[in-house]
Amino acid sequence: MLIVNPSFGISATGGERKLGGPVDWRSDPIALLSNSKPNARELLEGVKERMGAFRDIGNIEYLYKQSASQPAPAALIEQVAGTHKAALLALAD
Repeated sequence: MLIVNPSFGISATGGERKLGGPVDWRSDPIALLSNSKPNARELLEGVKERMGAFRDIGNIEYLYKQSASQPAPAALIEQVAGTHKAALLALAD
């Protein structure tokens, strides 16, 4: 997974391994990442449910930050990047 900071650009590589190739939305592992604000979980669970109409949802994982006021910890970002091919984020108010 290529992680891009929209306010800066692509960071320098640090030897990390990326899952290569385009995302296959019908089968690849996907992270649903919440910012922990009200209704974020419900929104993402609804997305997951709708994706169930065209794919197996067993490898779609819901993940979240502990606090909406804090950035995601590095371990969470590493988990998402290391085990998922794509991530859908609930970030806006």
